[in-house]
Amino acid sequence: MAEIVKSHHAAAAWAQVMAQIRTAALDRQVHASQMVVLLPYAQLIQEARRAWVATANGSGALTHFLPRFESTMNWAQGLGSYLPAGDDLRLDAAFDAVTARSLLQRAGLGEHASMLAPKLMEAAWSLAGVAAAVVPEHRSAWATQLAQGLYAGMNEPVLAFEAALGRIALAWAGASAYTTDALFKAEPPLLVIVDGFQSEAMLIALAQRLGSRCMRVPMAGGFDAGQATLNTTLRVNLHANLHAATDFEDEAERAAACVLKRLSQGTQPVALVALDRQLTRRVRALLGERGLAIRDETGWKLSTTRAAATLMGLLRASRFDASSDDVLDWLKNSPGFSASAVSLVERELRKIGLRDWPEGPGGHAGLSEASQQLAQRANALRHTLQTTRSLRQCLSDLRTALAASGQWTALCRDPAGRAVLEAISLPIEDEEAGQSFEDALGVISLDFPGFASRLAASEFAAWAAQSLEAANFSPPHPQEAQVVILPLSQLLGRPLGAVVLAGCDENQLPVSPESPGVWTPLQRAALGLPARADLAAALRQSWQYALMSPALDILWRTSEGGERCMPSAFVQELLRERGLEAPANDPRTTRELQANTSSMPRPSGQALPIARLSATAYEDLRRCPYRFFALRQLRLAEDDELDADVDKRDFGNWLHRLLFHFQAALKLAPDSDRAAEIAMINQAADQATRDFALSPAEFLPFAASWPRVRAGYLDWLAEHRAAGNRFVQGEVWKEIRLGPITLVGKLDRIDRQSDAKLLVMDYKTESRSLTAERIKSGNEDTQLAFYAALIDVDEFGGADGDADAIAAAYVNVGEKDDTKTYPQLDIVSLRAQLAEGILEDMQGIGDGKPMPAIGEGFACEFCAARGLCRKDMWT
Repeated sequence: MAEIVKSHHAAAAWAQVMAQIRTAALDRQVHASQMVVLLPYAQLIQEARRAWVATANGSGALTHFLPRFESTMNWAQGLGSYLPAGDDLRLDAAFDAVTARSLLQRAGLGEHASMLAPKLMEAAWSLAGVAAAVVPEHRSAWATQLAQGLYAGMNEPVLAFEAALGRIALAWAGASAYTTDALFKAEPPLLVIVDGFQSEAMLIALAQRLGSRCMRVPMAGGFDAGQATLNTTLRVNLHANLHAATDFEDEAERAAACVLKRLSQGTQPVALVALDRQLTRRVRALLGERGLAIRDETGWKLSTTRAAATLMGLLRASRFDASSDDVLDWLKNSPGFSASAVSLVERELRKIGLRDWPEGPGGHAGLSEASQQLAQRANALRHTLQTTRSLRQCLSDLRTALAASGQWTALCRDPAGRAVLEAISLPIEDEEAGQSFEDALGVISLDFPGFASRLAASEFAAWAAQSLEAANFSPPHPQEAQVVILPLSQLLGRPLGAVVLAGCDENQLPVSPESPGVWTPLQRAALGLPARADLAAALRQSWQYALMSPALDILWRTSEGGERCMPSAFVQELLRERGLEAPANDPRTTRELQANTSSMPRPSGQALPIARLSATAYEDLRRCPYRFFALRQLRLAEDDELDADVDKRDFGNWLHRLLFHFQAALKLAPDSDRAAEIAMINQAADQATRDFALSPAEFLPFAASWPRVRAGYLDWLAEHRAAGNRFVQGEVWKEIRLGPITLVGKLDRIDRQSDAKLLVMDYKTESRSLTAERIKSGNEDTQLAFYAALIDVDEFGGADGDADAIAAAYVNVGEKDDTKTYPQLDIVSLRAQLAEGILEDMQGIGDGKPMPAIGEGFACEFCAARGLCRKDMWT
């Protein structure tokens, strides 16, 4: 046996199979062209034809021609066209999901249809194979008989749904016709069934029906898969390379390197076994970067493709409560909308902080006219998908929306896009046949009464998502593949140069796999479904066959999600047989790279003159000149999140807005008592909540602390007014010239003191200690001095031309502590120093003075420019 393995066990296996078929044809005097040979899977058809020709030396006339090599499904399709009708189980999620809902409604479970339909479809699909193996005229009786005994004694309310689903699934599978029904009418002179590692119910039924006209041949790959022992297999496979990776990414890189190494040795095609879907996709991406010709026979979920994201993006955006992020995501991927117009509305939405997309003809007052027009056009498309309609009308409206947004053409031109449209039964016009979209949709509707089912917008979106999740997408296959991605069981009979088994850990390759579906072990036995022991035996045989590959790499990872991960028990058997854990050398090639160190950037901002300067911008300059250069002169900025959680900053913005509304109302009624003030400040809070479009749930963190904050502020206000201070203005925008630049800013509040001085105040919601530190720092804190510099005292009158008749203070409005004033006593001197410093700094920038990244501590910890200055990479 070892010698056979060294040459090539797949070629030896085909030689044995073809010899047995020829012998049977000669013994039974059956012409080869009249024989049907059923193979375990369709990918072996071409291999079988090559093997028949390769082993034809000296064969007689009976075996000179090619037999009919088929898989079960290919043979059935070739015998006659199958047209499903009515409630037939189609094994197509788009159709079966709707039929499942209809069946549940007819069974009195309509109110639970959204939850139960996927489970019913899963149960029915698991029964399709065994139901199809029953002769059509006996199928309904088979299902009825099974249903009577399958749920006997299961009358408890807790099992009601489970029993109902099982009975409906059985009735559905038993009442359906299948493509393979044509096989029961076939009468080949000789049917040869080439067995794989696990037999199908249909093959057993055909063998029983044809009796002596059927023979079974094992595809053993040079050994009898049913008789081979593990130790025999191990002894001839101690050459396998074992790779223990540290984590997911390490394993993916090692697997890709193993494939590349085998190819560099002249071995191809190389088989990459898909044990872990996610890992396989990562390895495929790494190999794709090298431009390799890859034949992917497993594919990946259609729902993960960009085309599916395009479709689902439209359906998410069409929800009546869609967020701004959802609609923007759709608009950015819609060629029918101007990219510049979408960028404009996004900037405005982020500036406003509007999380919910603006609805209604008026949109939102904060949006420009151009953005209002775009929103109205987008809403017109969105609204067409928001009503309850028949499935046929839903699809028609979806096609219209895709065309209007410019997405339809792109989907039709993309292989994945066409697969997406096919998965949800959305036909494409056939120009050559002169068939329009409506004609094609009408043909489907005639075949499928479920197209009349009425679905709400959310149900239609869930149906589309379920259809895409159930479908697979495989890219077009190259003519000559260097790498073949395939399941473990389909290594059988394939002439592969090398095999890479990645994902051989305890999670992805268990020795005893879980039985799929919703059935218990006893129910599986009654239904004729494979038992867990059968699945485990088939898996072990597949593993043993893989071990006989002449060139083999086995990989697993030792950690998963921060937890230790053990190799599969299959791998542990290999390690035990070797006597020690001797991992193979890392297949990745190492490269020596020249280290390019970086140092503190020192750009010049001379070419970017400053015309306007705010307090926060100047604070950036004081803390870190490079930060000012990047964020203010280059105008680089992070996009604010629209769907972020409400935080301390939101509380501060909300409090500023409500105090502005409150002071404006109080100015009109200065003699109000405490009860009236409470009513006014509560109204101001409601108005601020509306201004920021906060829902009651989002306002809940504020509501919990609001009564204490309100009481503390009103107490402070009473004391503040008793001292002779009077409100003048709030939330006022100021601009003033200072040499060659203009100082700009919005002042929270301006009051008039009893001594006629203007009092500039800035609200703070930070801790008291932080506010007190601001005052102590003197000229280190520039905010109050900057705001004082924005005030032209003469503009307000009452100061007799005294430009120094001004005071400034922080007002700390705490959530836990009472409201307290922190005055900056030396504001006039600080204002003068600030003005001098601003002029000096602006002059330095104009003269080309370097702007180094000298920020430290807190300034660097929360800096949007840190990724540009790369402080962490400096030498």
